Amino acid sequence: MLSKPFQVPPTMSRFRTTRWSLVIGARSGSLKANRALDELCRVYRPPVLAFLRRHGPAEGDAEDLTQAFFEQLLRLRTHAVADPGRGRFRVFLLVALKRFLSNQNAFAHAAKRGGGSATLSLDDEVQVGQPTDPATPEGAFERAWATVIVQQAAHQLQREASAAGKLELFEALRPFLLESPDPEEYARIAERLAMRRNTLAVAIHRLRQRLRELVREEMADTVTEADQLEGEMSTLQRALATPSG
Repeated sequence: MLSKPFQVPPTMSRFRTTRWSLVIGARSGSLKANRALDELCRVYRPPVLAFLRRHGPAEGDAEDLTQAFFEQLLRLRTHAVADPGRGRFRVFLLVALKRFLSNQNAFAHAAKRGGGSATLSLDDEVQVGQPTDPATPEGAFERAWATVIVQQAAHQLQREASAAGKLELFEALRPFLLESPDPEEYARIAERLAMRRNTLAVAIHRLRQRLRELVREEMADTVTEADQLEGEMSTLQRALATPSG
């Protein structure tokens, strides 16, 4: 697994501008911020769907609710009132999702009574824990979130391999990005690729090292401060280490 710890470079005294920090900072709803939020929502749709599926709706209902959630999130631009102190897109998305479901239930009850409607708001404090149980909606969300982060990093690694003319090697070694091959697999792969085992081991090590770097970069795009990054990396490690439910 991606178990090697990461260190924040000592030169990172001022954290770089990311898609999420751009969204948080643009209170007026700039075009750049809107596009950044659109992209974040597109990429991180799977955790929302995983949460809703675990929450109980039928497959089609979960898909419809996911679509409705993002339509409302993007239409109302709730980032304008989100607490920038939270700073983590993962937490923001989970808080907004819980509020959305709560409002959906309130709306349904109000409709039955013939009364008003519910609106999405992030004004009130919501406690978001650190779930590890994938059987819970929160746990399913965390695991799907971690999976998306790794997938995004792997896609970038594939693009880099292609640009370097090493796509064939990358595809052959892709299965071992997260788990090292056993000695017998090393021998079979080395023979198939006409490589020395030591050379193959170095290639796998370098790919895995680069993947860790790209995972960190992808995660960094979802926080606003450097000191939040280590906590998010810990959340990712925990989620990936927890057996899927």
